[in-house]
Amino acid sequence: MASGLRIVTERVGDGAGQPVLDPDNGEELMHVQPGVSIVLGNRPPESPGTLYISTKQVVWLSDTDRAKGYAVDFVSLSLHAVSRDPDAYHSPCIYTQIETGAEELESEDSDSESDNILNLSKITEMRLVPSDPNQLDTLFAIFCECAELNPDPIEEGEDGHNWVFSADQLEDDGGDDDSEWAIPENSSHSIGSNGNHDLAHSVVQLHINDQRFEDAEEMEQDDKNGHH
Repeated sequence: MASGLRIVTERVGDGAGQPVLDPDNGEELMHVQPGVSIVLGNRPPESPGTLYISTKQVVWLSDTDRAKGYAVDFVSLSLHAVSRDPDAYHSPCIYTQIETGAEELESEDSDSESDNILNLSKITEMRLVPSDPNQLDTLFAIFCECAELNPDPIEEGEDGHNWVFSADQLEDDGGDDDSEWAIPENSSHSIGSNGNHDLAHSVVQLHINDQRFEDAEEMEQDDKNGHH
């Protein structure tokens, strides 16, 4: 179940420290990226810290305040993408959407109730801004790899389809010109989805609806021909 963003205050090691992992449950550290600012919702960016990506979670720790840190499990990340559009955000970043698991009972502008109080249950967007934008593709690839390790559990009653594909699967299908899943080699929008298949399902549903529309047109044409 999605738990959303959480505060991290416990660290291990000297200096700025490192996050506490859970190796007994198979958690391994995959990547460490220093010089990363974090932006939560519409709040201003925090001063640069260090980003830790494990097989289970994404952890950001402040380099200057040992008591400040944030973490989110991969099962709570419904989407991650590389954002280089200055109209979307002024700095290149990894953009993520977070499932909080809480019902949206309040209006969207309720998170503006206080500029000084951070309510993590209302944070549904997170941006990770590396000081070196050249690291974005590496970070995105690691996000994709770890997201595949943490698919959403299939609830009873679901059809069981998993519309999350690995990069290798997409590359294998890319050689077929007739493939429905052909991906442009130089696509400017890099998007990943973890378990939550809303985005991919929308694409599939669109294709299904298009096919039905084509079938309806063919039947209508046949009817017209039959009356001539």
